[in-house]
Amino acid sequence: MTLAELLPSTGCSTEPVLEDGLWPDATRIAGQDLVIGGLPATQLAARFGTPCQVLDEQTVRTRARAFRAALPGAEVVFAGKSLPCPEVYRWMAQEGLSLDVSSAGELALARAAGFPATRIVLHGNVKTAEDLKAALAYGVSRIVVDSFDEIAQLGALATHGQEVMIRVTPGIDAQTHAKIATGVEDQKFGFSLASGAALDAVLRVVEQPSLKLVGLHCHLGSQIRHVASYEEAVRRMVGLIASCGTRIEQLDLGGGFCAPYLKGDTDFDFAGFAHRIRGALNYECALHRAPPPRLLVEPGRSIVANAGVTLYRVCAVKESTRTFVAVDGGMSDNPRPALYGAKYAVRLVGRGGKAKPVTVVGRHCEAGDVLAEDVLLPQDVHVGDLLAVPATGAYHHALASNYNQVCRPPVIAVSDGVARPIVRRETEEDLLRRYV
Repeated sequence: MTLAELLPSTGCSTEPVLEDGLWPDATRIAGQDLVIGGLPATQLAARFGTPCQVLDEQTVRTRARAFRAALPGAEVVFAGKSLPCPEVYRWMAQEGLSLDVSSAGELALARAAGFPATRIVLHGNVKTAEDLKAALAYGVSRIVVDSFDEIAQLGALATHGQEVMIRVTPGIDAQTHAKIATGVEDQKFGFSLASGAALDAVLRVVEQPSLKLVGLHCHLGSQIRHVASYEEAVRRMVGLIASCGTRIEQLDLGGGFCAPYLKGDTDFDFAGFAHRIRGALNYECALHRAPPPRLLVEPGRSIVANAGVTLYRVCAVKESTRTFVAVDGGMSDNPRPALYGAKYAVRLVGRGGKAKPVTVVGRHCEAGDVLAEDVLLPQDVHVGDLLAVPATGAYHHALASNYNQVCRPPVIAVSDGVARPIVRRETEEDLLRRYV
């Protein structure tokens, strides 16, 4: 059973049909308009301008609840880097999730949201002294250490039994893109299990009187589709737990659960994950005669990706060996296609027509500024048309830039027919404010 199947039925009409699983819950077609969170996309674009990132609040909350329901007793930790925004962090706090942050900046957003420090975990393969000091000052519950230097630095800064976890590189290829694979050897994250560095890190943390080792952590990558990768992680991590010589109370398996981006993409089998991981954890702990640790998971993309839709206006259409449809955004609001070849669906809002394959490109001075290739749009697509791109809730706002000094778009939360900005549109005054 997938995460989508765990979600309650919306009860709304499914005619005409949208691409299954890609759009926020209850998104529908009314006439030729696209209705998101009870509001027509044409109305949202007219009111807030384009590019515009629309985020359905109820979809976010429903997926957060589904994770908690599937893993009772486990700690569900929202990966804050996927959508760093105080309002989204508030939703997570209200739904009973914990939060992981990767910098003093993300922690500042959590503080602005009033997120309880006792449910915040600090991550990151490199934490500056400022990051560590900010975490200690706010009293975050756990810090995941990622290098021997960091252990020593944190040990010197901490003045009490700061709880820490050790990030382990378990040497597992989760069969995802190389640039989002983090559980394999020969990359920057964690302590290698195979080399013995992970066990050495355990000993070094235990030797620090100001630190308290409470758990082990691993993360295999992103867009992972196979539960077997996590089962193997459990086997290897419990083997390390059994050899630590000290009680390990928590085991964090990270996140990386896949989300659908294109028609036909499968959602992650989270019910299967929950059942199989519990079984693997209990079996391995019994085999090694180790007390079962509390389980933690870190969903991010799988909670927010399909809650988001980006709206663009067509600015130009060029006919060459193929048809290029240029929009008013691009790699400054979505660098993922340029970074690692991410693929997206695109829908024209407001009218239909006989379709043809086109390439949707951005406005930036880079040949690689391509948002989607070979997508079907009406043959008469023209300037002023409104395009909607689903599955844009994760890592779009987070990765947005000011390339060509283009202002970053707003994030508009929608729920039950009400729309409100939770991140305002950036202005040229904002850009100029940093220059001296």
